[in-house]
Amino acid sequence: MRELLSSPRDRLVHMVAAVTGGSVPPLRSRIWTAPMAEPDRIHASLVELLGHNHAVIVSGTLDRRLVFVENPSGVWTVADLSGKPHSTRQWPAWTREHLELHTPESWLSTARLSEEGRRRLLRPRVLLAALYHPEFFPLPRFPLGISDLARAARSTLLGQVELMDMQLGVTLADIINRARSGEVNILGVSATFGQHDLMTRLLDAVTAMERPPLLLAGGSLTVRNERVLLERYPGLLIARGAGEPTIADIVAHWHGDLALEHVRGVGYVGAARGAGTMSIGRVRRTATVANRAQTDFLPELDLLASTFAHRGVAQLEFSRGCTNFCSFCPRGHKGQWAGTNPEDMTWMLREICDVFDRHPRTSRTLYLVDEEFIGRDEDAVERALAAADALRAAGFAWETSCRIDQVVRLDRDLGWHHERARLWRALVDRGLRRCLFGVESGVTSILERFNKETTGDQNALAIRTLTALGVPPRFTYITFDQLMSAEELRATYAFQGRTDLLLRSQPDLDVQEIVEGVRDEHWVAAHSTGRPFYTGISYMLVGMECLIGAAYTRRAEAAGLTGRIDPSMGRVEARYADWRIGVLAGWAQRWIDRNFPLDYTLKSLEKILDGPSYHAVRNLRRVLKNTAYLVFGAMLRALDNTDLEIGDREGLHQTCAGLVESTIGELREVLDPLVTAVRAGLPNDHRDLLHREYARWKGNRRWDLINAGDPCGT
Repeated sequence: MRELLSSPRDRLVHMVAAVTGGSVPPLRSRIWTAPMAEPDRIHASLVELLGHNHAVIVSGTLDRRLVFVENPSGVWTVADLSGKPHSTRQWPAWTREHLELHTPESWLSTARLSEEGRRRLLRPRVLLAALYHPEFFPLPRFPLGISDLARAARSTLLGQVELMDMQLGVTLADIINRARSGEVNILGVSATFGQHDLMTRLLDAVTAMERPPLLLAGGSLTVRNERVLLERYPGLLIARGAGEPTIADIVAHWHGDLALEHVRGVGYVGAARGAGTMSIGRVRRTATVANRAQTDFLPELDLLASTFAHRGVAQLEFSRGCTNFCSFCPRGHKGQWAGTNPEDMTWMLREICDVFDRHPRTSRTLYLVDEEFIGRDEDAVERALAAADALRAAGFAWETSCRIDQVVRLDRDLGWHHERARLWRALVDRGLRRCLFGVESGVTSILERFNKETTGDQNALAIRTLTALGVPPRFTYITFDQLMSAEELRATYAFQGRTDLLLRSQPDLDVQEIVEGVRDEHWVAAHSTGRPFYTGISYMLVGMECLIGAAYTRRAEAAGLTGRIDPSMGRVEARYADWRIGVLAGWAQRWIDRNFPLDYTLKSLEKILDGPSYHAVRNLRRVLKNTAYLVFGAMLRALDNTDLEIGDREGLHQTCAGLVESTIGELREVLDPLVTAVRAGLPNDHRDLLHREYARWKGNRRWDLINAGDPCGT
């Protein structure tokens, strides 16, 4: 029997046969095709097959999915589709009084389930919604945020979880209608930068209900706007950390098992204190859970197939948090670095592979959204290699992010650098397709202000080392910041234009020669690609966002540069100490926002293409970068011709406006034949997407600010 029932589907079919007295489901039944990663479809296939004489409940997480079927006699049959005995599960405490398994040593057992137990398996009905502006981000990414929460909620075996993602054809009206249907007990909303308008429209509609569901909001933007949101929605709960412990506690709280003040990681409005007070109460916060204390931050995969159907990409985390405290990045909700055991990821990679197998045209590339892939634990190198081995064994190419000090450290000897060079070369051999590094600047004084704990020389050595080793890097770079001087801006322009940083890959050289060679200017000159550094920057001309709660923002405030809060981006508006730089930064942001949807489309196409089409799209993006650098240089020359003390602000503004307008016209003429050539080599659906986005870009004649940037590059 163990050999015959080798898969979750085999066990599900066997369970049906046990319930129905040995009847094998007909081949036309959807039970043979329902994806095991999608519990709603498992449930629908069972209801279709068994009819209304059998109650059906699907519960638990992807790796230990539970199916409950009630016979007309009132006896329940319970199957663990993993094939592991029920006795090996860590059952939630509430099941002790409400679920009795007759053969817990088996994966399949009859059972007694109390009415309260049945109610707990079915309620609360949790709706987790992810918001999205398709006009800013045309291609979707697998929604890790709500998918991780779904797993955490399902692990409690309390209630049912439904996922809705606006990336995948769902509208805001759909989410509102579902939330107001009367069938939703808890609504969880995930919002990030630029989505404040969507979130308030959703919350306005739901809080207007006579009996709204329990409301929980989370995400990078939400944490930044905690006070603003709680003032407007005093009944809202704010998830202040990663969210998994919070959602698990929230479902217990809904059942009355846990007081609100014991729910981990929430901000909320408490009851008013003091006689005669008119206050609605004060904001209270419960303790969050450190990343290292969370043993599981894996996702459910309900929406992965739909993401692929919408030409999106797969995302996963092998670690959380960062090893540093950059001054522009509020770390409260992200936490300190913690990594998973790569061996624990094997089953998840296998499940993701199963979904990829049903979408053979999708590039088998997995995007690890780790802020810092390697970490600084004693076993960092060993762990990184084990993770890469797991990814390669599963057949994936992969991309991730890392700090630049994982390549070059000025406080380490050559032996350390040789080891790291071997590591990076080994990661490429194991399928690393690209890696993002947040260099943020090549100017040491700016790096000190950003608290990057790196220097310009260190960044230069690291960029040389990576490219000589054959690591395909991309870099984030903050071109403008409110506290910078004109001298720093000129140094920034010079660093971005350097042609001695991007070197040719040297696969035949040993790592010792490369590590020493990048420190030798003659060696560097002999191996340079001649391409300027800015061609490796992910998004050009990015300006500093003074995010709420960031140390940099406090420094700008102390300098008298800050203004009102902008909740749409979770930031504080800020002027530039040098008003001329402020004019340039404003037009640079307009340039970004005018070109962002097209550039983002090209970047997203890179993620789902392989071979010649991939390289053609990358070359098209280089044209955009080259043009952005030309704009930067022209505006910088305009700044140099404007006196700081007596210069004409409006004159500089009009000069920059004329520069970007003339350049965008020239860019259209350059791009027309290039885009036509690139489209010819794309599959039909990708060709249509590029045609639509390019036509939208070409027809745009406005210089509106949409503020789509994220300074952390995440």
